[in-house]
Amino acid sequence: MKSSIRKLGRMLVPLVLAAAAVPVVVMLGQPAQALENGLARTPQLGWNDWNSFGCSVSDSLIRQTADVMVSSGMAAAGYRYVNIDDCWSLKSRSSAGDLVPDPQKFPSGMKALADYVHGKGLKLGIYSSAGLTTCAGYPASLNNEQRDANLWASWGIDYLKYDNCGDTQGRSGQQRYTAMRDALAGTGRDILFAICNWGVDNVGSWGAATGNSWRTTGDIGGNWNSVMGILDQQPGWASYSHPGAWNDPDMLEVGHGLTDTESQAHFSLWALMNAPLIAGNDLRSMSAATRTILTNTEVIGVNQDWGGRQGNKLSDNGNTEIWTKPMSNGSMAVVLLNRASSAATISTSAAQIGLGTASSYSVRDLWAHTSTTSSGTISASVPAHGAAMYVVTGGGVVDPGTTFA
Repeated sequence: MKSSIRKLGRMLVPLVLAAAAVPVVVMLGQPAQALENGLARTPQLGWNDWNSFGCSVSDSLIRQTADVMVSSGMAAAGYRYVNIDDCWSLKSRSSAGDLVPDPQKFPSGMKALADYVHGKGLKLGIYSSAGLTTCAGYPASLNNEQRDANLWASWGIDYLKYDNCGDTQGRSGQQRYTAMRDALAGTGRDILFAICNWGVDNVGSWGAATGNSWRTTGDIGGNWNSVMGILDQQPGWASYSHPGAWNDPDMLEVGHGLTDTESQAHFSLWALMNAPLIAGNDLRSMSAATRTILTNTEVIGVNQDWGGRQGNKLSDNGNTEIWTKPMSNGSMAVVLLNRASSAATISTSAAQIGLGTASSYSVRDLWAHTSTTSSGTISASVPAHGAAMYVVTGGGVVDPGTTFA
């Protein structure tokens, strides 16, 4: 959501302090016990209409998107959720107190739409907010948590994105999001709970006990500066992430305002950070290059693998950075990021990224889909606003690295 209220949320992100040009995110508290509702054991993959369509959501858009998610190969690559964002309802509840889908946008109703999406082997998501109104001014769910959760379950909803707009009546984020967690559990239906409170209210300390993912920042935009700004705020969150509970640096802007090179870098980094991969482009008109990026199963495989630690920044040299993530098989995933406006050679070594001594290392290029052998050096000429991504095998992970956090 990009309403004026949500823009205020951008100003409420965790405090960022500059030190030696490396962002340090100050977080309080320790990770709480996991929600353990059995969902999102790996980060969720899907699509959401907001980035490309805003309030112009409709039954036909959702059906067409579900169709393309299957025909494009995205479903085969692991994408499951087709998510409706704000503006789907009427501006008032029914006389009985229920949310009402806008009959002009959704003439067949939500149950029929869910049935259609389920018939494609996919799942349907809905949106509300933990206040009295949504970010676009529609009725939201504060004080109606169980009523709304029961309604969504009766429609066959599988995913709730729960925003942070509207009058909160003085209740804390933890109170408001816990109330919806309990309401969803009370339906008896498996509904993935995506907390969207923009990283405020110390959500790192209670998010894992409350939702399957939680936003760590304000809204992302379809431009390189926004993507990099969001990225800069992620290192301090890494310790809160684990199966069933994921840090969410917001939806993907792949194919939406970014060049193909930028999109590839963006996708590489979000995958490495175990972020939910929620596409935000118009799937119906995406280019072949965008489709290739979104369906790169080797990169998605890094996202879906849990090696005990979320990917994190290992080194920062100003315009170039090295990000790493230990994999469950003892290999190390690596992203070499070039933030500059011209190409740069970026190099690291097996020792620096935390691998043990070996006579040689296998270096798998996840974008070129080629493998080479190295004595320990990993190096690439990386284009402007680009990234190279590898999985390096050999020696085993002996040190996950001293990361910037």
